[in-house]
Amino acid sequence: MKFLRNVLATIVGLFIFFGVLFFGMLAVGAAMGSSSDKVVVKDNSVINLDLSGVKYDYAGKFNYKDFGFVDAGKDGVADILAAIEYAKADDRIKGISILNDESSLGVVQKREIRKKLEEFKKTGKFVLAYANTYSQGEYYLNSVADTVYVNPVGTIDFKGLSTEILYLKGLQDKTGVQMEVMRHGKYKSAVEPYLQDKMSDANREQITVFLNSIWETIVEDISKSRKVPVEKLNEIANNLEARTPSRALKAGLVDKVAYEDEYHAAIKKALKVEGDVDYNTIDILDYAKDLIVKGDGNTAEDQIAVIYAQGQILSGEGSVSYIGEGSINRALKEARKDDKIKAVVLRVNSPGGSALTSELIWREVELTKKVKPVIVSMGDLAASGGYYISCNADRIFADPSTITGSIGVFGMVPNMKTLANKYGVNAEQVKTHDNAANYSLFREVDPGFKMVVTEGIEDIYTTFVKRVADGRKLTVEQVDEIAQGRVWTGKDALKNKLVDELGGLDKAIAYAAKKVEIDSYKVVNFPEYKMKFEDLLRSYLGSSMIKTEEQLIKEKIGEANYEMLERLNYFSNLKGVQAIMPFELKIE
Repeated sequence: MKFLRNVLATIVGLFIFFGVLFFGMLAVGAAMGSSSDKVVVKDNSVINLDLSGVKYDYAGKFNYKDFGFVDAGKDGVADILAAIEYAKADDRIKGISILNDESSLGVVQKREIRKKLEEFKKTGKFVLAYANTYSQGEYYLNSVADTVYVNPVGTIDFKGLSTEILYLKGLQDKTGVQMEVMRHGKYKSAVEPYLQDKMSDANREQITVFLNSIWETIVEDISKSRKVPVEKLNEIANNLEARTPSRALKAGLVDKVAYEDEYHAAIKKALKVEGDVDYNTIDILDYAKDLIVKGDGNTAEDQIAVIYAQGQILSGEGSVSYIGEGSINRALKEARKDDKIKAVVLRVNSPGGSALTSELIWREVELTKKVKPVIVSMGDLAASGGYYISCNADRIFADPSTITGSIGVFGMVPNMKTLANKYGVNAEQVKTHDNAANYSLFREVDPGFKMVVTEGIEDIYTTFVKRVADGRKLTVEQVDEIAQGRVWTGKDALKNKLVDELGGLDKAIAYAAKKVEIDSYKVVNFPEYKMKFEDLLRSYLGSSMIKTEEQLIKEKIGEANYEMLERLNYFSNLKGVQAIMPFELKIE
């Protein structure tokens, strides 16, 4: 028996050894491969601006400590902007083609890419766009092109902005699963769908205001590019005057109604490529990858650190998709201790989340400010907890379309007492002290529990407002008046003194450099995420072999049903008091 046990232990040990050896070699090979990757950029080339694989501002740096290598992502908006900037002076690149592009980027992300394309055009190089169909968001980006093409049987979606919120109170009443809510802020619409069966006047007011504000920015940009008055653009949207290619051409939203082969023929003509010879193209992500591998030639010693805080604020290490205090605070500490780094730009793109994590990051920003300037650049979202971690910066920049504010907090727990009664389930508790028992899903909410949670929410709201008041040099009363969970666009936030200036990331970086009086500098991106073995495994074997729980559920029940499930399940999984925007706000 002992012999068999020893043999089994040996076999298991060998299995583990060879497994670790295999994945170790895989990791080292990947690291070596990434350092030697080469992209050939030919003369007389056109960049294909395909943004379908781009989602986040920052693609991330991943430190696989177990295997001793760091891998850098190459598909962030920051990489796209850097690639276009470099292409401006690259003699090999003659133009940029936006061909049937579809992306999930937000309005602010598209606006920053748009601005960079405008700069590119000023060098004398061309930007052309073609699509079979234009969604409203893609048209906004494509409208910056010198010439906008559309397929003869295509469509253009240009009708104004809208959003839809599902109200779940009726569903709760039918199922017997209730959400118990404690909140501060009359505009705190994150929990409204669980309390009411229709939209409140306060919520409708704030959504109407910021949708109109975002739309104004969009049509102002389109008006400038297309030389169509804003008033005319609003008339076109209201009457759907661009719904067909011929109508869009007449309205001035497109320049040519043509087939894709005609579009390519026009590019060949611009490049002076004759006959049936294909012209040279390079995908924007490949071009960005080449730039990262060989460097942009910037040898400046002084540095500006850009720390990307993107996604929901949770807790722990963090990743490209969510904010954790681990990676963000480590980046802030590193930036303030590094003598080469002269200033910090915190790029925030977050709907908020955990109030505790927001406070932990706020504290690290406060400590960093004592050593070096901290400038905030707001992306599409810097709301609630996202504003919390921004409010004490030395200066705050926001895009006119940034959604920010939402200074308010809430707590929410699910309760299944009604459902339990329906099926004859009764929960009994035994305890030594009045408040010894934890909250139970199957009992009515204890008034004492509700009082304690509400008291905690009020304390955090008071702290939140005080943080904003101190950071923005306002009185508590002034902040409370514009708080209450109210959401503002960057344009309106400027009027309310929640931000200092309108502008994108480039403007924030330029301000930081001016603040510390440096003309020549290099931008370095943070944070670096510490990754585990299973993260590496999933990364290299691919999601088709190792699927996440989310992927498996989606396959079983479908995208639409999964979305409904997520809406029902979302808040029940949140821990602690939350400072967050609505669960989901899709602007279409």
